[in-house]
Amino acid sequence: EVLAKPKGDRPDAIFASNDLLAMGLVQAFMFNSAIAIPQEIALIGYDDIDFAQSAVVPLSSIRQPSKLLGETAVELLLDEVDNPGEHTHRQVRFQPELVVRTSTSG
Repeated sequence: EVLAKPKGDRPDAIFASNDLLAMGLVQAFMFNSAIAIPQEIALIGYDDIDFAQSAVVPLSSIRQPSKLLGETAVELLLDEVDNPGEHTHRQVRFQPELVVRTSTSG
């Protein structure tokens, strides 16, 4: 869809729901030599997978604190197993980190 639009109608940026999808967009845009990243369209993904930093166009991404996320999940699970009658379900929020790379900075 983006490739089919005239240059003036294309978005300035795309936020992909994950890095693999963003990498697919990079490939499609570069393979067709149709869209320059980030000069024509900035691109950012989510997850900050290892491959994101070593891609043809290093991908900007949102990084979650995966170690803290895993530790907290185990802690909550063990508390529920050890204290089934007393355990209170709770919502835990984590602060993501913006990792800026070439795909969003020209």
